[in-house]
Amino acid sequence: MHDYWPNCGYRLLGRSAEGHLIVSDDFLRSLLARPELAPVAQSCADELALHRRLSDQPRLVVSEAQLALVRDEDARANYAVWLRFRERLLVHPTLEGSYLALFRQGVDVPPLLVHQLTQVLVRHVLGDGATAMQARVAEMLFRTQKVSVLEDGQVMAADDETVERHATGSFGSIGELLKQGGAVLRTAELDVLYDDNADSYWGRDESHDLVISLNHGQPALVALCQVLQSWVRHFLGAGVRINIEREIDDDHWVWHVGLDAQSSDVLNDLYQGKDVSEERMARMLCLFRLEFDEPSVMRPELAGRPVYLAMAMDAGGRLKLKPQNLLLNLPLARLS
Repeated sequence: MHDYWPNCGYRLLGRSAEGHLIVSDDFLRSLLARPELAPVAQSCADELALHRRLSDQPRLVVSEAQLALVRDEDARANYAVWLRFRERLLVHPTLEGSYLALFRQGVDVPPLLVHQLTQVLVRHVLGDGATAMQARVAEMLFRTQKVSVLEDGQVMAADDETVERHATGSFGSIGELLKQGGAVLRTAELDVLYDDNADSYWGRDESHDLVISLNHGQPALVALCQVLQSWVRHFLGAGVRINIEREIDDDHWVWHVGLDAQSSDVLNDLYQGKDVSEERMARMLCLFRLEFDEPSVMRPELAGRPVYLAMAMDAGGRLKLKPQNLLLNLPLARLS
């Protein structure tokens, strides 16, 4: 058992009788402690007073007139965002319900905050019994990955922010791993996560400095299937099986879901019989086949048919998964 990602705020949330998350005052206070809102030396007296009142009463109603007293324009804008985000969090009794509503009604808060919600929720979905590989691939649901295809065909994914941070100075071991291949990758076990060095993840779970292989047959893709299965089951109450596919060879292809914007566009074009360039196809990283344990939860006309999933990197080699797509776009007989 491991308590990973401790700084995301997961332990501050309550639990419903059904096992869903409930927003607590302490969780709201943790959002007030973010650097965008934490007072600085230049903060005016009204800003300090507002922060203090909200810290004491995180659900306190703040009027536009009170907000206008904050002199710094950026600080005032950040508080407006926080108040809007708080409203979105509290719109439903559980965080799961508010998360779904956020996408169904249109996201109007910064991606940074959405990603934190996703992290908290996937942490809950995986629980304390997650394997190291499951936890590492789960980072893909809320952190952009930088993907490199090496000369020997290895497809390696590293945390994009970590790679960018190292790129400005000494490129570091992560950068060297992305530039080199073969034996170098396999022997640098502290930087490339495999099953046989999985324990290296614990204690580095918030460093985001471990690389994974996205090649077929590697444990990361298997773990990703497991994470996505749990994600769907928790939110939608439907058991699914997700497996890796080599291609879509199906004369009765009826439904698909892209796990990111790039793969959505490619799958849509292929489904409609449009030509897809080799360059775009080369960016496709994996196809998956999703099947429901109980076909009756699907729309009657689609019951028993597989749902094809895909993920792809963009032209810059970045993979930006949208786990909400799996919750909003499956062909369910009823909405969760």
